[in-house]
Amino acid sequence: MDKTIELVNAIKDIQAMPTVIVKVLNLMKKPTVSMKELSDIVMYDQSLTIKLLALVNSAYYGFSQQISSLNIALSLLGMVKVKNIIVAVAMKPMMSNASDKELWKHAIRVAAGCEYLAKLTKIMDADEAFIAGFIHDVGKIVLQMTDAKLYSKVVSATGAGIDVLEAERKYFDSDHVKTGSLLAKRWQLPILLANIISYHHNPALSSIPVPCNLVCCVDKLMQETLNPSLLDKDFLKTMGIDMEDVEELRQAIWQKADLMISELA
Repeated sequence: MDKTIELVNAIKDIQAMPTVIVKVLNLMKKPTVSMKELSDIVMYDQSLTIKLLALVNSAYYGFSQQISSLNIALSLLGMVKVKNIIVAVAMKPMMSNASDKELWKHAIRVAAGCEYLAKLTKIMDADEAFIAGFIHDVGKIVLQMTDAKLYSKVVSATGAGIDVLEAERKYFDSDHVKTGSLLAKRWQLPILLANIISYHHNPALSSIPVPCNLVCCVDKLMQETLNPSLLDKDFLKTMGIDMEDVEELRQAIWQKADLMISELA
């Protein structure tokens, strides 16, 4: 029996998208958005303001001058990057509540990797790639919050070589793709993000396979232990990446992502 609906319904803290994310996503749907409208959301959230200023002054973006003004920081980063950072910061407490900060760190690493490869290969918009990579495993939050100890068995099983979805189904009668897909529907996420959540383990089933393939590839690339045999060599080839360059690429992404993690942690 599939318990997806039961699992999601049981987690009251996650059924509603955090208010600040709702505000930002709704703002971005408008045909025209002023920087003041965006700053009005950020300025009343002290944590967001501090983290945005810290990040804009970090090596991740590499601006030459120190920036102390929120409005200047927002202008330099641009609308979409600010939206991405807000979502990343606002989602962190949900993941911390699940007693698994590593889940949030992995999300940042995949986001940074997708952004990096999108810029390098022009395979999709880099800002869209960041948020797609960040949100791909959102369904795992449900499973973690349901029973963190039980989910540790899933982690152990995957460490022993068992497919993560297979392990999740064994212990939860559902998996993070199903719980994530249900959340995406309830949160009314854009089609791109809903597709990433639903098909990042099986991009061929998606109506927009390229972004799903990118997230799938970077997800595997950013695991604690890299298994090169799991990488889609054909997709890497379409991006102009040779297998012998994979480890160097992985290290470059990991180091870049850690710059963001250190500022947002």
